[in-house]
Amino acid sequence: MTHSHDDDGSDDARQFWEERYSSSERTWSGRVNAQLAATAADLTPGRALDLGSGEGADALWLAERGWQVVAVDVSDTALQRAAEAASQRNLLDRIEFQCLDLNESFPEGTFDLVSVQYLHSPARLEREAVLRRAADHVAPGGVLLIVDHGEAPPWAKQHLHRFPGIEEVLASLQLDETWTRLRAEQVERETLGPDEQPATLVDNVMVLRKAA
Repeated sequence: MTHSHDDDGSDDARQFWEERYSSSERTWSGRVNAQLAATAADLTPGRALDLGSGEGADALWLAERGWQVVAVDVSDTALQRAAEAASQRNLLDRIEFQCLDLNESFPEGTFDLVSVQYLHSPARLEREAVLRRAADHVAPGGVLLIVDHGEAPPWAKQHLHRFPGIEEVLASLQLDETWTRLRAEQVERETLGPDEQPATLVDNVMVLRKAA
């Protein structure tokens, strides 16, 4: 397989994330993302879409609380790990795993909750187009939750990746007047860095509701 390293950064996203996941036994913590838990706590369980679902912590959390979840990731390895965890917790009937490159294709149907957690990628990602499609797949009365990195973590060596601000992201969604902004703010969270050092990270949290 040949790889083109074009100047537009259109490296193969699937290959990048496969290498990232298969290089270690576990990439993420296995804990639900805090802002998803906080947002979903106020919602009636229905159909949820988890974009960039990784090893499945958010999808599992939602399924355990009565949601039917479509979990999408570009990495087959990540989805296999998520499916194994779902099997161990008897949740396979509540989660549908789809291996998709969101640049190329998107899950069908509409959802009461569309969750987009830290959808940033060093590989090719048509992020604005993907976020607009995410909004298009929110059912009437449903919620779109976007959580972005507000800034690079303190241990990042290179700050080449620019993280868009909240207003920039919301403007790029091109939403009409049927949408209500429930929340749009920066939130700090405490975490541990790669060497177990305590650190404070900044998240941009956006919660939007589509009119019923």
